Amino acid sequence: MALVWALRLTGAVVLGAMAWIHIDLWRDGYRSIDVIGPGFLANAAAGFLLAALLLIPLRGLLRWVAVAGALVAAGSLAALVLSTTVGLFGFVETTAAPLWAETFWIEAAAVVVLAVLAVVAFRRRA
Repeated sequence: MALVWALRLTGAVVLGAMAWIHIDLWRDGYRSIDVIGPGFLANAAAGFLLAALLLIPLRGLLRWVAVAGALVAAGSLAALVLSTTVGLFGFVETTAAPLWAETFWIEAAAVVVLAVLAVVAFRRRA
């Protein structure tokens, strides 16, 4: 039980951090970029919502919230890597961009923590 709560809390923190970074960058100018701007806003909304859901004791839904969080973080991480390498929706990012490294590591941590939480939650349910 303590492991599950530690993973839930950690997952909520990294999802909240991911969401905060995206809303901060959106306000800082990314909102004016076609497709990318709305994507940053959607990412922030999803991150904050899923972070909140992780903190609510939803026994039967925990595994699905963890899976959704891991998928949102993985998608965000994939978008970051694509935008930095080959470009995404006509937008090319650089690793020198504000909060690039922080975003990379927070999203990677979110994927790992939430995937572990999902596995633990599925095993506890079985």
